[in-house]
Amino acid sequence: MKIPADGKLLRIFIGETDQWHGQPLYEAIVHLAKKEGMAGATAIKGFMGFGCKSHMHTAKILRLSEDLPIVIEIVDSEEKINKFTPHLDEMVKEGLITLERVNVIMYRANNVERI
Repeated sequence: MKIPADGKLLRIFIGETDQWHGQPLYEAIVHLAKKEGMAGATAIKGFMGFGCKSHMHTAKILRLSEDLPIVIEIVDSEEKINKFTPHLDEMVKEGLITLERVNVIMYRANNVERI
């Protein structure tokens, strides 16, 4: 698969406890990205953050949060990102979604077979 050098980076900021049809929202988004043939998706768990409600979420020992921030990053062509984003409008009820231009330097897989 090839991504054009002038790709797009889609970032989705949600909470760890956000759900979509009984499964964690971040899992649902990553699985949907795979199903839709996106080049790749990564869900990253934050250890501290706050959103539009200014409620602090942190993984500090004395103040454990069960709703840590999750950021999902997807890089692909503008066309594929634009086709994917309408799904997010339905799925993400609370959060932040950003889109920015990226210069793709390299996107390749190691073709060595592994046993």
